[in-house]
Amino acid sequence: MDQTSSSTASARPTSSTPSTSPLTAPSPLMDTEPNTFASPSNEPAYSPTAHSLLASSSSASAASASQGSSRSTLDTDVDMSDDDASSTRSYKAPLSGSVGEPSLDGTTYDGEAVRPTKAEDVSDEDKATALSIKSQANALFGQSRYHEAANLYTLSLNKNPFDPAVWSNRAATRLKLEEHGLAISDCTEALALDPRYVKAYYRRALANLAIVQAKSAIKDFRVVMRLQPANTAAKIQLESTEKLIRRLEFDKAIASREEPSAIEKCSDQLKTGMDIEASYAGPRLRTDSSGSPEITQSFLDQMVTFFKDGKVLPRRIAWQIVLGAYNALSKEPSLVETTISQGQHIDVLGDTHGQYWDLCHCLKLTGQPGSDHKMVFNGDFVDRGSWSTEVVLTLFAYKWLYPEQVFLNRGNHETSDMNKVYGFEGETKKKYSEMTYKLFEEVFAALPIATLVTASCPPAGPVDARLPSVPILHKGTRRYLILHGGLFSKDETSLADVRKIQRLKSKQPQSGTIMSEALWSDPQAWPGRGPSKRGIGLDFGPDVTQRFAKTNELTGIIRSHEVRQEGYSIEHDGLCMTVFSAPNYIDQVGNKAAFIRISDDGKLDFETYEAQPHPAIRPMAYAASGFAQGMM
Repeated sequence: MDQTSSSTASARPTSSTPSTSPLTAPSPLMDTEPNTFASPSNEPAYSPTAHSLLASSSSASAASASQGSSRSTLDTDVDMSDDDASSTRSYKAPLSGSVGEPSLDGTTYDGEAVRPTKAEDVSDEDKATALSIKSQANALFGQSRYHEAANLYTLSLNKNPFDPAVWSNRAATRLKLEEHGLAISDCTEALALDPRYVKAYYRRALANLAIVQAKSAIKDFRVVMRLQPANTAAKIQLESTEKLIRRLEFDKAIASREEPSAIEKCSDQLKTGMDIEASYAGPRLRTDSSGSPEITQSFLDQMVTFFKDGKVLPRRIAWQIVLGAYNALSKEPSLVETTISQGQHIDVLGDTHGQYWDLCHCLKLTGQPGSDHKMVFNGDFVDRGSWSTEVVLTLFAYKWLYPEQVFLNRGNHETSDMNKVYGFEGETKKKYSEMTYKLFEEVFAALPIATLVTASCPPAGPVDARLPSVPILHKGTRRYLILHGGLFSKDETSLADVRKIQRLKSKQPQSGTIMSEALWSDPQAWPGRGPSKRGIGLDFGPDVTQRFAKTNELTGIIRSHEVRQEGYSIEHDGLCMTVFSAPNYIDQVGNKAAFIRISDDGKLDFETYEAQPHPAIRPMAYAASGFAQGMM
C-alpha cells in the first residue's frame, strides 16, 4: 500500500454559494503594478537560466518531500513560463522571516550578497525583471498554486526589495498558506516602504485576526478606515472584530464565575427531560438494562447515512454521543500509550477540518476499527469545513464505541478562541444550540495531547529509502510519537512532561506552555529553533527532532497541522512525518490527502486519496459575518 492513490476518487465540485472576499472587495487582490516602477511592455517572461538565483531552502519547499525525496533540503520545481513549458530548472527558494531567509533585511548569506540594501542600487534591468516575476507570481496565485507563487514573489524581492506591492502580495500568499506570522512580517516590510499602503494594513489585520490577536487586528482595520472611509469590506471586518473582542471579554468574565459546567448541566437535563419528538425518524441509541444509552455499530452506520442526507440529530442523541466520548477521554492520560499487537495495524489520520464526505471516503479505505485495527485521529476535526459537527460527532461516536481501538488527539482548532473565528461555534449553534457548543468546548479539553504507538514485533521487511536505514528503537522495536503540531522550545522536555500536562480545564491553552507548543509547532528545514511562521508556537529544525527522538527512544514523530500537496511528507532525515487528511483543503488548495498505516513491526505505509464531491455549501459558511471571507 506504499504511496498508492485511490482510483475511485473524483474531483470536488465548486460550491454554488458565492464567496466574496474582503481581500478582493476594495480592489483586485494582487497588485499588478508597483507604486513607482513601470514595466516595459515588451519585457519577456523571467527565465531562471538567464539570472543567478541566490536563496536558501525553506520549510515551505520542504512540503515537496511528500513527492518522494528524503532530503532535508529540497528543491521546488516551478515552471515560470507562460505556456507551462518544461525547460525551466529547479531552484531553492528562501522563506520569509527573521530566521531562514537571511536576505529579509537585504544583508548577506554565506558571504554572498542576496539583495541590494539601497534603492538606488537596483538597476533598471532588475526592476523590470522583478516586475516580470511578480506578474507570473500573480498568475500562479490565481491558480491556487500558493507555494510556487510565494517562491516567485521571493525571487522578485531578491531583484528589487523596495516594491511594497510585492511584499503585500507575498503576504496575501502567506495568508492562504496559513503562515500568518510571515504575513505580518511581510506587511510590516511593505508599510516601512509606504506607510499609506492600505492593502498591507488590511492584510496584516487579517493575519492578526487569524491567530485571534483581535486587538492588534482592530488597530490596522481602523487605519484602513481612516485612509479609505468608503471601504465597505474593511468596515465589515472592523465591526466583526469589535464584536469578537466584546465576546472574548464577556466569555472571560463568565469563565471566572463559579457555576455548574456544561457537562453537568447537559447530564442533568438528560435525566429529567429532553424527550425526542415523535416525528423523528432517524437513528436511535439503544438502552441497556439500567436504562443508560448504548451505542452500536448499526447506530453509527445509520448516523453516517443520516448526516449525508443533510439531517441533524436531536439534541438528546447528540449530547449522549458527546458525553459517551467524554467518559472515555477523561479517563485517559495526556499521553496515551498503545501497542500494536502481532497481526494488528494502526492507521493515523491528520486534519479533517469539517470535510465530512472526505472523512467518510477515508474510512472506507481504512476499514472499521476492530480487534485487529486501531485508529488515531490527530486533531483539527472542526473549523473551516462546514460539516464540522458531523465530523466530530462521528469521531466521538467511534471513541464511545471503540474506546480501546480509537484514539483522538487534540488539535489547535479544538480550542475556544479558534472556534469563534473559524466557524465551529457558529455551526454548532445553528444546527444544535448554544449549550451544545459549550458542551463540545468542555469535552475538547478532555482530548489527550499525544499518542505513543509501539510495535510489538522487531523490525522486518524492506526499508523505505526515505526513512533511516538504522531506525532508533525502544527495547528492540519501533515506536512513534503522534501529536498534532510538533516539538518544544526546550531540549529537556520529555515524554514524561507531556504525560504530566494538566489538560482538563484548558479550553484555551496558554501560549508558551508545553501543551500549546504540542498543538502549534511546525518543522523547519534548517537547524535550531526559530519563530513560528504562523505567529504562535515555534519552528523546530532537524537537529531538534534528532535529539528528541534519541533521548526518548522514538523511531519518529508523526504530526499534522500543515497542508501537504501530496497528503504527507517525510522530513528531518526521515524522523518527522506530516500527514494531512483534508483533500482540496477549503475547496481551494487542490492537495491530496493521506493516512499512514503502521504495521505490527513498525513499518510505515502511506496511502493517498483525492477529494470527494460534496453538497454546494462553501467552507466557513457558519463563521461570524466578515470572518469567512477574510479567512479564505
